[in-house]
Amino acid sequence: MKQRKAWRVVREVIDEADIIVEVVDARDPIGTRNRNLERLVKEEGKPLLIVMNKADLVPKEWAEEYKRKSEIPVVFISARERKGTGILRREIKKLAKGLLDEQDKVKVALIGYPNVGKSTIINTLKGKKAVGTAPIPGYTKGKQLIRLSKKIWLLDSPGVVPIDDFDELVIKGGFPADKIEEPVKPALKLIGRILETRKEALTEKFGIENFSSEEDILREIGKRKGIIRKGGEVDLEETARWLLREWQTGRFTLFGKEKEKGQEFVWDFEDVLDGIEKDLLLDPRRILWKYGEELREKLDNTKRVGIREIEGFTVGIATGFKKCDGGIKLLEKLTGKHALASECFGKKWKGVVAIME
Repeated sequence: MKQRKAWRVVREVIDEADIIVEVVDARDPIGTRNRNLERLVKEEGKPLLIVMNKADLVPKEWAEEYKRKSEIPVVFISARERKGTGILRREIKKLAKGLLDEQDKVKVALIGYPNVGKSTIINTLKGKKAVGTAPIPGYTKGKQLIRLSKKIWLLDSPGVVPIDDFDELVIKGGFPADKIEEPVKPALKLIGRILETRKEALTEKFGIENFSSEEDILREIGKRKGIIRKGGEVDLEETARWLLREWQTGRFTLFGKEKEKGQEFVWDFEDVLDGIEKDLLLDPRRILWKYGEELREKLDNTKRVGIREIEGFTVGIATGFKKCDGGIKLLEKLTGKHALASECFGKKWKGVVAIME
C-alpha cells in the first residue's frame, strides 16, 4: 500500500510540473536512476533533465563520458560545494524558454530517491535556505512553490521515488548490513551493478581481474579478506555482509583509488570501533569518556579515519586536523551522510567523533 501511495504522489508531481528534474547520486548513477519515473515523464511528453549530484566524488573524465552516452540531457553538480549550479540554472532556463511562449509561469519539479540531495539543490539554486534539509528519508513534507526567477518556479514536494525491493533498500544504505538475515542476494546484485557501471573498482579494491559470475567474485573477495569457515570454505554470508558494510559506509566506492589519493589519510581505529559496536555507544560524549585517552594517543599531523555502521547509524572518527570542521567534512564526504551529533577533542591537533545518518 505504501508503494502505491508513494507512486501516486510522484505521478501527481509529474502532472503538476512543466519540467522534471531527476536527481541522481553521481557515485551510483545506475542504482539511483529510475527507469519507471523516466518512462512516466516520457509518456506525459514533458522535458526531463538528469542532475547528477555529488559530482565532486567522481573523476571528471568518467562524468563527461557518461554524459556523452546518455540519451537524456545530463548536468553534473555538487550542491554542497556549490559547483555546477550555474550550469543547472541555465539548463532549466533553456528548457523553460519554449514553454514560456505559451504560458506565464513554468513549474520545475525535483524528483529522486531519498537522500540524493533534492532539498540541498533547491537551497543552492535559491541562494538561501528556502527549504529545510535533513538526512532523513521523506523529510520534505507538504508542497510549496519557490521562486527561482520571475517566471520560473521550483515545485518543492514529496517527490520521493519509492525503493521498490529490499535488495535496493540495502544497497542504498536504508537497512544496516549487519542485520540482514540473507545478505548474499543483495551483495550479488551490488556486484552486478559494479560490473555494469565500472568493473575496474573490483580490481582496484580487491585485485580481482577475472570477472566471471557474481558469486565467483564474491567468493574470491572472501578468500582475499580471509573470511573462511572451518574446513577452508569461504563464508559467503559473512563475506556478503562485509562487502555491503564497506559499500554502505563509503569505504568501498566505484572510484575508491582516486579518492584515497586525494584525501591522503589512513584507515584506523578498528579496535576502538569494535568496542563501540560491542557496547552500542551512539553518543559522542560517551565514546570520548570511554575511549578518549586511546584516541588522544594518536593525535598528530597524520589524518586518520575510522567508520562503522552500528544499529542503523554510522559512527565516524577522524583525527589529525587543525580544526574539527575539517574532520566532520571528511567523514560526511566519505559516507555521503550528515553528522547528527559530534564532539571535538585535542589541542594543537584535533580529532572528532561523529554520529551520522
